[in-house]
Amino acid sequence: MQKEFSYPLQIDELGQGEQTYKLRADKEQLQTLAEILQVPAVNSFGANIGLKFQKKRGLLEVYGTVKANLGLISVISLEPFDKDYTAEFKLTFDTNATYEDVYGEDDDIEDDVPDIVYDGRIDLGDIAIEQIALVMEDHPRKEGEEFNAVIEDNEPIKNNPFAALAKLKK
Repeated sequence: MQKEFSYPLQIDELGQGEQTYKLRADKEQLQTLAEILQVPAVNSFGANIGLKFQKKRGLLEVYGTVKANLGLISVISLEPFDKDYTAEFKLTFDTNATYEDVYGEDDDIEDDVPDIVYDGRIDLGDIAIEQIALVMEDHPRKEGEEFNAVIEDNEPIKNNPFAALAKLKK
């Protein structure tokens, strides 16, 4: 049984056409995912991923849905809570391109360029983790919580650097 959430695929072993994969994290993998995502807990994590390989063109489409239930801590109340995340994605890999081919001399790339395959393989686990990380909030909070700033001191700041400018204006 693997501990890490890693599902590597060798590109040269893939057949032409479509394939599907169902990934589900076991208990040990959920702990590893919590460390990777830097959250208190990952309660569930799964992905349905499809691949469509066009060997002649060297293009690999990776698409699907990733679902996770994460245990988080609210930045407002500091209370723990659980939240469901769903990420739908579609990526295109160019299996023949190198980094230099795609990013070579042109620093101003505005077109949607395909991802690059390194060492002839991709990792479906890494792709799934990345998709959830992209939809997570930087500052999680429970449903309905709002931050209300309370200013208790209404006295003006004595060493305000703009006070001298205000005097010049008068």
